[in-house]
Amino acid sequence: MDLQKLLKAAVGAKNLKFGKSIHAHLVVSSQFSRDRVIERNSVINLYSKCGDMSSARQLFDKMRKKNIVSWGSIMAGYLHHGRASEVIELCRNMFTEDKLCPNRYILATVLSSCSHCGLLDEGKQCHGYGLKSGLIFHQYVKNALVYMYSMCSDIKEAISVLNSPPRSDICTYNSVLNGILVRGDLTEAWYVLHRMMVECKYDAWDIITCVNLFGICGRLKDLILGKQVHCRVIKTGVDCNLFVGSATVDMYGKSGEISYMRKVFDSLQTKNEVTWTAILTAYLQNEFFEEALKQFLQMDLEKVVPNEYTFAVLLNSCAGISALGYGNSLHARLEKIGMKDDTVVANALIHMSVRCGLIEEANILFRNTSHRDVISWNLMISGYSFHGLGEEALNVFQEMLVAKQKPSYVTFVAVLSACGFTGRIDEGFHYLNHTMREFGIEPGLEHYTCIVGLLGRAGKLKEAMDFMGSNPIKWDVVAWRTLLNACNVHQDYVLGNRVAKIVLNMNPNDVGTCILMSNMHAKSKRWDKVVGVRKFIRERNIKKEPGLSWTEIKNDTHVFASDDNVHAESVQIRNKVREMLSEIRALGYVPDVFSELHDVEEEQKEDGLSYHSEKLAIAYALMKTPPLAPIRVMKNLRMCDDCHSAAKFISKLTNRTIVVRDVNRFHSFKDGICSCADYW
Repeated sequence: MDLQKLLKAAVGAKNLKFGKSIHAHLVVSSQFSRDRVIERNSVINLYSKCGDMSSARQLFDKMRKKNIVSWGSIMAGYLHHGRASEVIELCRNMFTEDKLCPNRYILATVLSSCSHCGLLDEGKQCHGYGLKSGLIFHQYVKNALVYMYSMCSDIKEAISVLNSPPRSDICTYNSVLNGILVRGDLTEAWYVLHRMMVECKYDAWDIITCVNLFGICGRLKDLILGKQVHCRVIKTGVDCNLFVGSATVDMYGKSGEISYMRKVFDSLQTKNEVTWTAILTAYLQNEFFEEALKQFLQMDLEKVVPNEYTFAVLLNSCAGISALGYGNSLHARLEKIGMKDDTVVANALIHMSVRCGLIEEANILFRNTSHRDVISWNLMISGYSFHGLGEEALNVFQEMLVAKQKPSYVTFVAVLSACGFTGRIDEGFHYLNHTMREFGIEPGLEHYTCIVGLLGRAGKLKEAMDFMGSNPIKWDVVAWRTLLNACNVHQDYVLGNRVAKIVLNMNPNDVGTCILMSNMHAKSKRWDKVVGVRKFIRERNIKKEPGLSWTEIKNDTHVFASDDNVHAESVQIRNKVREMLSEIRALGYVPDVFSELHDVEEEQKEDGLSYHSEKLAIAYALMKTPPLAPIRVMKNLRMCDDCHSAAKFISKLTNRTIVVRDVNRFHSFKDGICSCADYW
């Protein structure tokens, strides 16, 4: 009876019970003494492959003599069962105790352990040993080395090894592509893809290759390349694989090709939570928020159990359209299934609360989050900034520093915005010029744009213009529009017109700038200039997005357009608006007729202003909600000056908190005062 073959069969079948009976027979028949290295190695291999590392280690430690196979078996066992750190220690012991040098198998195992533990320095030492010993010329050692550098985010060194002999195979390229995806730096992606096409035939592509390629195409948003890869995948016959199908859906979603994405999704014979989450994510990324929420209902009907990422996508979709009722039902479900403490889910709940105007509820969720990451802190800081609560945002930032959480690029965008709301110019420049560099963060366009906003908000328009002129940055439309908005608020129409021309040179179809420009001309009663802007809009066929406002009443969303008469209760709503405006006139409200940009009689302008979408939404909410209940209204465009003024007076008249989220920020109206301090 060949016991070695039986042990191999037990390992192949992962039959630990059968393997133990062979082990017992070896002991009883005196074939398992401490000096029987081959038999002991076979049994150690059995226990290692079957996951009983405790028994494997006991046998290993009792061996009087160990050879390279003994060390390799125990190391491979630890690596495959998630205890990679033990492998590094064993490798050191192998050198010191038995004076043995790693062979190609052990070197590959140690390199894989370095990958799992992120031990770049130890990995480099192994690289040096591989070069000296010549083991690097074995294909799987090279692959393990490439994988180690890729997982440790040293893509340049990974590509350097890729370029060295022996010739790279598909596993080598899989490692590099995966590393590029994990790191998120796509600068080397094209080079690696081109080399792979030259060195590896399409029929050599495996499932991992296809998933990585779709991931790269999605990140690059290269639809043409993505379609070419899709064609090749269909030819290789792996397109029906669940992972490949999910990656294909994700690629088309990231590329904005929703129709193709849907066709691929519908063609998949089996779908799991990953596939469903991929399509929900695609709808979210392309701002089809309602469609994402509708698809989740279908996912539920098909009895697919959502995971934490699914819920995060759904909560972020609720945030996109401020669907508070739907978001609250998801929150209740998360409480019920015990998933609300997951960091990904907790962050999505915070984001949803912030975007629905519930900043205090967001703070409670943040405080109750047991494991906060940098995203948790960023959400809270930016949330307070978005609500105009700069002081609170900066306080949370100080808490973040005390908690030893390293800020990110995004953190300082929120912090600099908060400095703008609080008028802390010197502090803002200190964060930009000193604090960011202390944390190794290079200021980018978004940070410099925040400084422009900081100076503009403080009325230092000349300083803002000088700041833009003195920095060798390629300023974008957003930065110039930030300065343009400041010119409008501070009524510097001369500089404003100069800035508006710069913006329109950069983007002639920027309807927002055209409206702001027309607004400034109207306020200075330059109706000929207003006519000129309107002519410019007509000639270029620039389409203005219609202004819409909506409010949620008892889980039903009611949408209003300006001068709306489609709503079932439009007559009552208009009567409520007239009554409301009449009452606030007694408190000092004067219609801001410059918000209605036409050279017509004042009375006609006032009538046009009365039925702006946000006024209709506020009036309807007043009709349908209990006294003293807060009112929440969302708007897809910037809130006009007159509606802003009216909302302040309405909040005072009704003793209500009115929260309006426009395209720029939140406005919280209470006792006749807005949280934005009349700057938006």
